[in-house]
Amino acid sequence: MQSETRVCVIGAGSSGIAAAQVLHARGIPFDCFEVGSAVGGNWRYDNDNGMSSAYRSLHINTSRQQMEYASFPMPEDLPDYPSHWQIAEYFDSYVDHFGFRDKIRFRTEVVRVRPLQAGGHEVTLRARDEHGDVGEPETLTYGHVIIANGHHWDPRWPEPSYAGAETFPGTQLHAHYYRTPEVLAGKRVVVLGIGNSATDIAVESSRVAESTVLAMRRGAHVLPKYMFGVPTDRLTSSPIAHGPLRLQQLGMRAMLRLSVGKMTDYGLPRPDHSVLEAHPTVSDDLLSRLGHGDIDVRPNIDRFEGDKVFFVDGSAVEADVVVYCTGYKVTFPFLDQRVVPVRNNRVDLFHRVVSPDHPGLYFVGLVQPLGAIMPLAEAQAMWVADLVTGEAGLPSYDEMRRQIRVYDEKVRKRYVTSKRHTIQVDFIPYLAELRRERRAGRARVTPGR
Repeated sequence: MQSETRVCVIGAGSSGIAAAQVLHARGIPFDCFEVGSAVGGNWRYDNDNGMSSAYRSLHINTSRQQMEYASFPMPEDLPDYPSHWQIAEYFDSYVDHFGFRDKIRFRTEVVRVRPLQAGGHEVTLRARDEHGDVGEPETLTYGHVIIANGHHWDPRWPEPSYAGAETFPGTQLHAHYYRTPEVLAGKRVVVLGIGNSATDIAVESSRVAESTVLAMRRGAHVLPKYMFGVPTDRLTSSPIAHGPLRLQQLGMRAMLRLSVGKMTDYGLPRPDHSVLEAHPTVSDDLLSRLGHGDIDVRPNIDRFEGDKVFFVDGSAVEADVVVYCTGYKVTFPFLDQRVVPVRNNRVDLFHRVVSPDHPGLYFVGLVQPLGAIMPLAEAQAMWVADLVTGEAGLPSYDEMRRQIRVYDEKVRKRYVTSKRHTIQVDFIPYLAELRRERRAGRARVTPGR
């Protein structure tokens, strides 16, 4: 295989190792660089790459049957919702089963990726030894670069910060830095957000804190992990999930009403959007803790005055700890902002993978699905491998830009306006979209195929 097909993979988290496995299976030469000393990325608790947001009690919110790679099913003896330790072990088994661990350079940070005018990319690396000492920079050239550095590691704080927050005498932390509930024990706690991390942390707080307030900007549909004894996402991937959106929403609303009732029955605000129009919040424990009166619900924070937190409805509580579960920024610290601009977490990519402006630059795992990322990253990597080997081609630049605009318009119509939904996709339709593009790409290089 020609040297210009050599690929650089940035990151050995769940998406990076999916890309590496596909390249390895196709016989495409590659190097994978991981700043930490192990695979697993966000799912490696206290990962020494400093980027993991996993807390000690974390379990997956999609069932293992939906999360597993198509090429390597999870062991049947794992629970429906494994812990982060079990997921990390699964990733280790995945890498060792396919035999590409030697292609991963650990403790190696990619500090710069620079597209070259003549084609290809200049990649600058900085390695550190087991003692943490950093070596001299190293620069290599690759025909293709796959960026798989994740999008749940650079915390997004409230912007702008709340008035008076700088003089709040208690502790303020982002969910990214939360690990164990000891920091909340015996404290008066305010948790801001209604996503999965917010609900998990609020539930943990309610068991150890003096008081727990869950504040939120808008309501949400809270899905239980099980409906009728079956993992909820296995129901949402049933034949009804292949139907029109309105049919899916009708089915999900009916199942939610039967299984948990209305959100307002638990003291939560009425959602201002329909089910499936926002990334789902999945929790079996939140609704029962609300029903027990162990969590107090308030609207968004308005300001701080001393140790008091005021909310937009004029109410206030005294607090010792405020936990911001306000999401993450999409960040590529090794790329010049002019190469791939990121505006309000939005990145212009063809089918969420290909940079139209820089041939050979791909992004794997940069999606937020209604479902699990891992199978999607695997499917994305298969398409990238087609492009790298020349088995498939891309449409014209203008056509790629047109399709990006169409996607942006669909997202605006489909989901609640939020930085959380700029890279949102529906699991089953997106897999079908990738399959169609792979077929179209092969036809472009083999007309009539």
